[in-house]
Amino acid sequence: MAKLQVNIGALSLQNPVLTASGTFGYGLEFADFVDLNRLGGFVVKGTTLRPREGNDYPRMAETTGGMLNCVGLQNPGVEHFCQHIYPQLKGLKSEVIVNVSGSSPADYAACARHIDALEEVHAIELNISCPNVKDGGMAFGVTCEGAASVVREVRKAYSKTLIVKLSPNVTDIASIARAVEAEGADAVSLINTLMGMSVDIERRCSRLSIGTGGLSGPCVKPVALRMVSQVAKAVKLPIIGLGGIMTAEDAIEFLMVGATAVQIGTANFIDPAVTMKVVDGIDRWLDDHGIADVHDIIGVIG
Repeated sequence: MAKLQVNIGALSLQNPVLTASGTFGYGLEFADFVDLNRLGGFVVKGTTLRPREGNDYPRMAETTGGMLNCVGLQNPGVEHFCQHIYPQLKGLKSEVIVNVSGSSPADYAACARHIDALEEVHAIELNISCPNVKDGGMAFGVTCEGAASVVREVRKAYSKTLIVKLSPNVTDIASIARAVEAEGADAVSLINTLMGMSVDIERRCSRLSIGTGGLSGPCVKPVALRMVSQVAKAVKLPIIGLGGIMTAEDAIEFLMVGATAVQIGTANFIDPAVTMKVVDGIDRWLDDHGIADVHDIIGVIG
C-alpha cells in the first residue's frame, strides 16, 4: 500500500481526496454511501455570515458533459452551522473544511472569525469565485486587487489554514494566485465553475432563473488541468485541483500537473460513493506502477 498522506499548509490529510463545496452537503447526507473517516477531508457547502435563501428555481440544468447551477449559496448562516451542524461533525478522522463566502471583505472576515473558534475545524476555503450570486463572490475573485482585499481582511481574523478558491473566469489566473499568496493564503483551490448558459428554445428563455450559471463536470477538466499547471508554476503554495474529476485516473492527472490534493464535485451527484473509488483507485495505480509515495507523482509534468 502506497503512502497517501499529504499536507496543505499545516493541514495534514490522510489521503489527497476531498469533496468540493456545494456537492457534498455537510457530509452527513452522504454517510450512507461513504465512510467519511476514509476521506482526506470534505468541504461543506458555502457558508455566509447571515442565512441566504439562494436564487429562485429553476437553478440546475444538465448540459453535454456536465451541468449548470445557479443555486446562489443557499445556507442557514454561520451561527446555525456552529451551533447545530458542527457538533454532528466532531470526532471525524477526516478534515472538515468550511467554505466561506460574503458580500464584502468585512463579511468574509466576520464569518471566518466564527469558524476560527471551532476546535475541530482546522481550515477554511475562501470562496471568492462563485459566479451565481449578485453580490460578492466572483466580484472579488476576478481582479488581483479584489482577491487580495478579501484575503487581507480574513487573514487578520483567521489563524488556521486558509485556502483560497480561484475563479477560472479571468484572463490570468496565475497573477491572482500570486496576489492571494502575497496576502497570506496557505493554499489555493482551482477551478470553480465556468460561466455558462442553456436555452429552452420552446419556452424561448434560459433554463436557469438568473440567466447564467456555473458550468461543472467532465467538460471543464481540460481547462482546469491547464489552469492548475499554470498556477503550479507561478506560486509556491500547495494547490488543490478540481474540475471534472470522475475517476482515479482523472485525479492522478491533476496530481501530475502540480496539485497536492484534489476535490471531487459533480461526480458525487452521479455516484455518491465515487470518492471511495477514487481513493482506492489512486492507491491501486501507485501499487501497480511500483510507486511507494504519492508525492513521487506530484508535479512530475512541469
